[in-house]
Amino acid sequence: MLKIVRALYLFLNVAIILAFLAIHFIYKEDSYQSSLLYYSFPLPIIILAVLVLSIFLNRKFRKFNLLIALLLLLIWLGRSFKIKLSEEIKESDLEIVFWNASRNNDFEDAFNINKGIPHLFVLVELNKNNMKTLQLEYPDYHFYFSEEEIAVFSKKPIKINLESTTKYNSTIINFETNDINFYVIDITGSQDVPRSWELGFVNENIKIKEKTILLGDFNVPYESKYLSDLKTNFNHAFNKKGNGFRETWFWNIPLLSLDHIWVSKDLKIIKTKKTGTFKSDHSMLKTYIRK
Repeated sequence: MLKIVRALYLFLNVAIILAFLAIHFIYKEDSYQSSLLYYSFPLPIIILAVLVLSIFLNRKFRKFNLLIALLLLLIWLGRSFKIKLSEEIKESDLEIVFWNASRNNDFEDAFNINKGIPHLFVLVELNKNNMKTLQLEYPDYHFYFSEEEIAVFSKKPIKINLESTTKYNSTIINFETNDINFYVIDITGSQDVPRSWELGFVNENIKIKEKTILLGDFNVPYESKYLSDLKTNFNHAFNKKGNGFRETWFWNIPLLSLDHIWVSKDLKIIKTKKTGTFKSDHSMLKTYIRK
């Protein structure tokens, strides 16, 4: 009886691992259903699951799980862990910061975490309670507040060109400041809305691809096929000049790189930094740009 139980568990162990690998490396976002599984089981979760499964195996078959976990770990580190040399920052370089504030934080919290006031700060899901007070405290700066919980803080004037929201609450805002074109992206995190719809909406609205920066919560990882258009025309700021794990979610555990800054190839990325904080489930992203 014990041998039958062990054989059954070994079969289930192999079947579960193969299912995980198929979802992550083969099916990915081929359908709405596979997309949900793909987002729900990033490589760190799969690695952990493989290790947990190995606990109940005998020594011979445990080595199989440990080898699979090691290979997946190497793949994950190769993809996500970056070591890039940054250049010396000049006074003329633009400091640009993005943060998903999780509806509990405002610009004062953001300034404190960033340890300073950048040239441009974009928040999504911000706490709007102190906005009037903030404008009084910073009368020489420029603000834009969207009805969709998106706010822009800039040291120079802001010219809004477009704000559009889908019926599923994905929003794109296009504005100009510092002689650069910006797109702010906030894609809905709802599990019952296919990302293909919402990222298709974003791709349709990215009309300008020179002297342009995209920043926001895209709610898909860097590996997503729905970001392929952006990868063609823009550089990923963290991939180019970041250090450490690229993932920005969740609660400082590097599971998914949902937050992105994309920079057109005619602009130079000097340095990119990710700042973890327990004030939000998303890390803060900062990049320095030289025109």
